[in-house]
Amino acid sequence: MEESIRKQLNALLRQEVVLATGCTEPGAVALCVSKACEALGCEPQHIELRLSKNVFKNAMGVGIPGTGMIGLPIAVSMAVVAGDPTRGLEVLTIPAEQVEKAKAWLANNASRISIGVKDPCDKLYIECVCTAGDDTATAIISQRHTHFVLVTRNDEVLFDGRGTSPNSEISEEENSFDNLNLTARVVYDYATTAPIEELEFIKETVKYNDAAATEGLKGYGLQTGKILMENAAGDIVHTVVARTVAASDARMDGCTLSVYSNSGSGNQGIACTLPVYNYGKAKGCSDEQIIRALVLNHLMSIYIKRGIGRLSALCGIVNASIGVACGIVFLHGGCFEQICYAIKNMINTIAGMVCDGAKPSCALKMSTGLYSAFVSAELAYHDCVVDATDGLSERDVDCSIRNLGRLGHDGMDQVDDTVLDIMTHKQ
Repeated sequence: MEESIRKQLNALLRQEVVLATGCTEPGAVALCVSKACEALGCEPQHIELRLSKNVFKNAMGVGIPGTGMIGLPIAVSMAVVAGDPTRGLEVLTIPAEQVEKAKAWLANNASRISIGVKDPCDKLYIECVCTAGDDTATAIISQRHTHFVLVTRNDEVLFDGRGTSPNSEISEEENSFDNLNLTARVVYDYATTAPIEELEFIKETVKYNDAAATEGLKGYGLQTGKILMENAAGDIVHTVVARTVAASDARMDGCTLSVYSNSGSGNQGIACTLPVYNYGKAKGCSDEQIIRALVLNHLMSIYIKRGIGRLSALCGIVNASIGVACGIVFLHGGCFEQICYAIKNMINTIAGMVCDGAKPSCALKMSTGLYSAFVSAELAYHDCVVDATDGLSERDVDCSIRNLGRLGHDGMDQVDDTVLDIMTHKQ
């Protein structure tokens, strides 16, 4: 593989696998609010949020770290009281005393916050307008959770990134991701042949995500991981799944621990890390095997997610679990063809899993995706694959991946509208 392509793939991984505190949608909203407040230069008298349907949906029912509360108003309050836009998706990591100040601010100022849906717009879109007296400041995030495209104060444009790529924080030498021809083969070749010292950074994901799993096993949310672990009876697969979903239990119920995310999602980052790592350890695989499997898992998920879109009505556990299946096959000594089998098996298993917002029960969806990954992988390394005539599958694995992308990006727009309508009109 050419060195220039290796550098781009390494930079892509480092951009997409980053630390985040709490659910990334309220985190991105808080980031946008903190930027608008910074531009305004004082505490706002009114905060107006205009969000894409997908952001609105994913922020309604999820726990906000350290608060014991759900939803956007408390996240907005935390941004007003202690928001620091330089912290990116860790903007909601604030001291406990500041959390209490944010709760007090919200109790007295809830009427200052208005939240609505903007349509049409990018599927990931956050616009915050803050006013105080005659002054107005606006901040807009689009396409990526940390990609500011406009910051203004009154009539002055403080920052205009509307003509920039959402990958603009990466150096010019490495920033050609839009033109990077990712394929399953390219992902596999990079993960299996790149110098191991280039890949070792991925081990950092284990430390953070496993800490969240340990915390989650104490009992958060639906306690999915804790209950599964209590009944795993030493079975490797059940133990691996239980420990992984425990991290989701904790994260979606407001745990303050940061996790490494993938493609803007903490749950995807958890799913792309812990199953492969813990399964590899249980099977006695070498550190190098595990590192390469982790890179294969994370990068394959990123590749698949690019076709689906940053936010979609298709649950992100779909692409993350496909990556898991690839990593498991690799740990069993499987070849590229068998990894392609696993991808096709997965696409024909969980392609229709709908995202109905971020919430504690996301751990249940994660368990479904992971159990499917183990089944699909086992079939694959026994050379069993769905027929090319089945469903979304084709003979070529990249065509199959593109079909999944079409389903998630184009085919489920009406699903998004229906899900949001249901969620906002519950009796």
